[in-house]
Amino acid sequence: MVRRAAAPRAGDGTLDKAADENFPVAPFFLPRAWREDLMAVYGFARLVDDIGDGDLAPGGEDARLLGVAPADADDRLLTLDALEADLGRLFGGGRAGHPLVAALAPTVRRAGLTPEPFLALVAANRQDQQVTRYETWDDLLAYCELSANPVGRLVLAVTGTATPERIRRSDAVCTALQVVEHVQDVREDLGRGRIYLPLQDMKRFHVDEADLAAPTANASVRALIAFEADRARTLLDEGVPLVASVSGRLRLLLTGFTAGGRAALAAVAAAGFDVLPGPPRAGKVRLLREAGAILRGER
Repeated sequence: MVRRAAAPRAGDGTLDKAADENFPVAPFFLPRAWREDLMAVYGFARLVDDIGDGDLAPGGEDARLLGVAPADADDRLLTLDALEADLGRLFGGGRAGHPLVAALAPTVRRAGLTPEPFLALVAANRQDQQVTRYETWDDLLAYCELSANPVGRLVLAVTGTATPERIRRSDAVCTALQVVEHVQDVREDLGRGRIYLPLQDMKRFHVDEADLAAPTANASVRALIAFEADRARTLLDEGVPLVASVSGRLRLLLTGFTAGGRAALAAVAAAGFDVLPGPPRAGKVRLLREAGAILRGER
C-alpha cells in the first residue's frame, strides 16, 4: 500500500499493515465503494488484533481515543472493553471516539451490517488474553469461528452476496487462512506466549514447547507443520467453490483470498516445513500462478 503524504492520523499505521497480509485486502479493480468498505472493515479488524497483541502505536493515542486513561493504556482487556463500548456507540446511533470505528459508519449504513461479526472479533482477542493453548483441533476451529470467519461474512455482506452456502464456503476459507497464519507464525506466537498448534497434535508428533523455541525445526516439528498445513489445504479446497459461485470483480477478489492461502502453503512446503527461522512468504509469481489455476478451475 502507498503511504499517505499527509500528516499521519490515528489509524494510518494500522491500515498500512494491509500490505503485509497473505491476500489482497481491497485491490484497485474493485468498485470504489467496495474498496472503502473493505478497508473500513479491515481497519477495525486490524485495530482489534493490535490491541489484543499489544501492538498499538506507542504513546497511548489509540487508548485515549477509546476513553482509556493513560495509566491503563497497556491493559488489553480494559482497552478491548472500551473498543466494544465505542462500537456500541456507533451502532446505537452515536459518535464513535476512535477514527477506525467511526470509519465503519458509512459501511454499516450501506450494507446494513449488524454488530455481531465485529463483537466476535473482539471476543476472539479477549480469548487471546485468557487462553494461550488449544487442546484439540475442534478447540482451534471454535477460536477461528470468532477470529477469522466474521471477516469473510462481512465481505459477503458488504458485496451483497451472502447466502447460506456461500457463508459455509467462506467460513472454510477464512478458517484455513487463519490456520495458515498460525503455521507460518509459530515463533512469533510463541514469543507472545501463545501456541495455536493443537496440543493433541503436538503429543502425537512428539513435539514439546522447547522444540518450537529452537532456531530451526527438527524432523518431528516439520512433520507436525506438514500435518497442520495439510488440514489448512483441505479447508481451502472445501471453500474454493465459493469463487465460482460469484462473478465479475468479486470473483477476482475471492480468488485472491484463496490463492493467497495456497501460495502461502506452497511457501511453507518449499521451506521444508521449517517455519522456525521466520515465516515463509510467497512471492507474487506464485500468487499469480495459484490465482490462474483457481480461475481456470484446475483445482
